[in-house]
Amino acid sequence: MESVKRNQKTIGIIGGVSWESTALYYKLINESVRDYLGGISSAKLFMSSLNYEPIVALERQGKWDQVGEILAATAKTLEDAGADFIILCCNTLHKVTSYIEACISVPFLHIADAAGKVAVEKGIQKIGLLGTQFTVEDGFYASRLKNKFRLDVVIPTQSDRKLIDDIIYNELCQGKVLFSSKADVIRIMQLLQKDGAEAILLGCT
Repeated sequence: MESVKRNQKTIGIIGGVSWESTALYYKLINESVRDYLGGISSAKLFMSSLNYEPIVALERQGKWDQVGEILAATAKTLEDAGADFIILCCNTLHKVTSYIEACISVPFLHIADAAGKVAVEKGIQKIGLLGTQFTVEDGFYASRLKNKFRLDVVIPTQSDRKLIDDIIYNELCQGKVLFSSKADVIRIMQLLQKDGAEAILLGCT
């Protein structure tokens, strides 16, 4: 265990997207390190917390090249600071993974790979995907689950996709948790289950 502590890797975290979810990432990462290493151990990390507002504005304008350039530059800054690998605290922004990977030489850990690995380990073959409309509709997330882990992916109806998107951006990203929205999410999950989903992947805040 002492050798593990001496060789502890430094995590590079792209956060702020949103900061609500980033705070949870930070908490869970440090709890995991403490539980594994014991005592008052904590994670070694660098974090770059971005302002999400202008990034979301670019998303909605379809200017993904600019989003990719911002994320790539941020990842490079973390690598230059000494990060051994990079994670991104946002499912939607994994749409620009190729920009990030092209800009750094350290590994970028893709969030869909972590989800896919767990699904395979649990023997799941068909999974329901919830997230922003970009994540659910653009195909970059589902295709990775299909191609790399042979998972069938089911998604909500168009109207429910819009509803989930509104809940994410207008409520959850702003720290609002409403019981009415919780009921809607549960209803949508139940519909995905009826469509054959064996598990639900919460692919966003």
